[in-house]
Amino acid sequence: MEKPKKCISIEEARKEQDEWVNTRGKEIQRGQGYEDTREFWYSVDELQEYLDYVREKSKEQGVEKPGIRFYLGAYPKTKEKKSYTTMFLSPTKEASGDTATAGEDSDPNNYEIEPFNTIASGWPPTNY
Repeated sequence: MEKPKKCISIEEARKEQDEWVNTRGKEIQRGQGYEDTREFWYSVDELQEYLDYVREKSKEQGVEKPGIRFYLGAYPKTKEKKSYTTMFLSPTKEASGDTATAGEDSDPNNYEIEPFNTIASGWPPTNY
């Protein structure tokens, strides 16, 4: 199998994470008063199961080119837990009509399929 075209080098990944840690990460820590998580883990089997689910449900809807959008979120703060960042996956469907060329959301969320958010986050965060 050939390497996917959108792969980046390990060095680029490290630079990108360092940039996040040194800019946004420090601001979040300053604003929240604690270091937040910044990495999330899914098993390949879990991801494949969800991708297969999205593909099947999309096909039932007549959606030919489904996609996945990744969102950052935060868990509600409780007495026991801080409001740590989370990430969830949202199915998308291909745009129709003028939306595809309007520079707006060319692949809108498919709100007829549930998002996915059963992940483990690294604590403390691990540098790439």
